[in-house]
Amino acid sequence: MPSETPVIEIRGLRKSYGDHEAVRGIDISVNAGECFAFLGPNGAGKTTTVEVLEGFHEKSGGEVSVLGHDPWGAPSSWRERIGIVLQESAPEPGLSVRECLHLYAGYYTHPRDVEETIALVDLADQSDQRSATLSGGQRRRLDVALALIGDGELLFLDEPTTGFDPTARRGAWDVIEGLKALGKTIFLTTHYMDEAERLADRVAVIAGGVIVAEGSPQSLGGRQDADAQITFALPPGANESDLPGAFAGRLSPVGRKLLLPSSAVAADLHELSGWALDRGFELHDLEVKRPTLEDVYVQLTAEAAADEHENGVTS
Repeated sequence: MPSETPVIEIRGLRKSYGDHEAVRGIDISVNAGECFAFLGPNGAGKTTTVEVLEGFHEKSGGEVSVLGHDPWGAPSSWRERIGIVLQESAPEPGLSVRECLHLYAGYYTHPRDVEETIALVDLADQSDQRSATLSGGQRRRLDVALALIGDGELLFLDEPTTGFDPTARRGAWDVIEGLKALGKTIFLTTHYMDEAERLADRVAVIAGGVIVAEGSPQSLGGRQDADAQITFALPPGANESDLPGAFAGRLSPVGRKLLLPSSAVAADLHELSGWALDRGFELHDLEVKRPTLEDVYVQLTAEAAADEHENGVTS
């Protein structure tokens, strides 16, 4: 379980490139043992923020603390405490999986056991295979293994499942959940909302260089309080005008089905099913859905883009 001890603390972070301000005063706090998902469209300031946290760029303003240090001026011992999975990488192509890990283990004072790390990322069957011959999913597992070999406390995972097929993605999720079980703190960037929902304890959305929402995947942007959507196909022989009067003015067509927004799902379903039973109808394709994390994300980023346009801000 995540603790209340902050591993990452950002207060008023700003980062500019010439006249362009990519990050415009953001606050973030990530606790030990937490998986924190950082979401945002391309050009939102997401990558810039992560690269400041990793020590690859110096901040332009604000305060940044990662494991108790400003990453830009952190000592070399600090880097041994973190692991990084870049969005794109090319592990030593002429070396086997095992040889790669032995090579990288030599860079650390107290590395993890190579064989244990290979097993953790499920590459035991490929341990003697050259990295250049691995599949995309296996290469990504090797990337994770290389990030783990130093046994760091904090892992930055940048789009770790990009290009994976569904089976490989779920396998990678199992690996990441295994890292959480080991007590690692994970800072995850991803474009896959189902990935964030599955793995993250908390989520922040950045757009136009500012944080537009933060919370659990279930509560982000007021998602837990949003109306549900009841959809169903109108039974043969029935007309929309035959439906209960309580639905008047609330229904809208969605393809061959009707959509009923509902803030009182139990009552509306009771009304609808009672109506159908009284008339001997079956309610085909009946579904009840809450807004998905993707729905909320799309709405938040669209609103942020509209605000930027209205205020004349360019990202």
